Amino acid sequence: MSKRSIPNVDWANQLENAIRQFVKEKLELIMREEIKNFLEIEQAGTPNMRNGYYQRNLDTQYGRIEGLLVPRDRNGEFQTQLFAPYQRHTGWLEEAIIRMYQSGMSTREIGKFIERILGSTYSPATISRITDVVKEDIEKWHARPLHQRYSVLYLDGLYVKLRRDTVEKEVIYVVLGVNEEGYREILDFFVGGQESAYVWQEILQQLYQRGVKEVLLGVFDGLPGLEEAFKAVYPKADVQRCVVHKVRNTLSRVRKKDQFEMAEDLKLIYRSPNKEIALEMFQQFQSKWSHKYPSMWGRLNCLLFSLFLALKFLDFSLSHFIGQHAIHISR
Repeated sequence: MSKRSIPNVDWANQLENAIRQFVKEKLELIMREEIKNFLEIEQAGTPNMRNGYYQRNLDTQYGRIEGLLVPRDRNGEFQTQLFAPYQRHTGWLEEAIIRMYQSGMSTREIGKFIERILGSTYSPATISRITDVVKEDIEKWHARPLHQRYSVLYLDGLYVKLRRDTVEKEVIYVVLGVNEEGYREILDFFVGGQESAYVWQEILQQLYQRGVKEVLLGVFDGLPGLEEAFKAVYPKADVQRCVVHKVRNTLSRVRKKDQFEMAEDLKLIYRSPNKEIALEMFQQFQSKWSHKYPSMWGRLNCLLFSLFLALKFLDFSLSHFIGQHAIHISR
């Protein structure tokens, strides 16, 4: 059992919130440059000018981006090429943003992504200028200083489609850090292939070289070899298996009509404010579901034991900053 553990954390939701905020910021950056060059190059010599913003929502596979600021012009002739006026869902745009901001992208590769995102509407000069601005922002993001010490590093591999015209999926390696003040920030993205402990170790070594010298707790799923890879870079850190992954795996074996209700009952356990309430919720869960799923009760018992262990307050308490703090993305 780890010396350090975190109570009341739905890491999957926190990660999705952080990614949504990151994608929102970068989409707004591209649209600001898009309308700037639309007016300066595509409509050069006309009296048309900017006319503020309007807000809209955009659904992504990480949830809904709310309050996205879309620029507009006085004549009503500008329309962002990132999405159609009444489009409410994108299944690839957020992945294109993530791919551009991963480590190691060349200027040529960034330019190709900008062309793919914006299409063939604009002149080469406009595409080139937008590419230059995005490239500069990417360089600043990767060069930004990281904290020397993080209370938590959360590692997750997300399988996604990275192009509109393919069904193949690649893994996005995402590192979410929680610093000592309680703010969460995405430290970096890495894309490619199938998830492996070897790649995770390389990623952690890169973060170490960038200045992340000390980590108190690593949180991740049960990928074979990942704990050893984490300990190879941060030998003094404690580790904790992510409860959310255990919940997902267990619910996949439950009848669909029961999945939502069981998930809500599990939340009452791992979101409990203290051990006493968690134990009470644990016992209620057991009495409710054990008769309905007797054949998988051993698996449920293992999950519930993991949930209960995850609620123990051990060497240090992170509860003062886990929960209500705002997501913080370093620019």
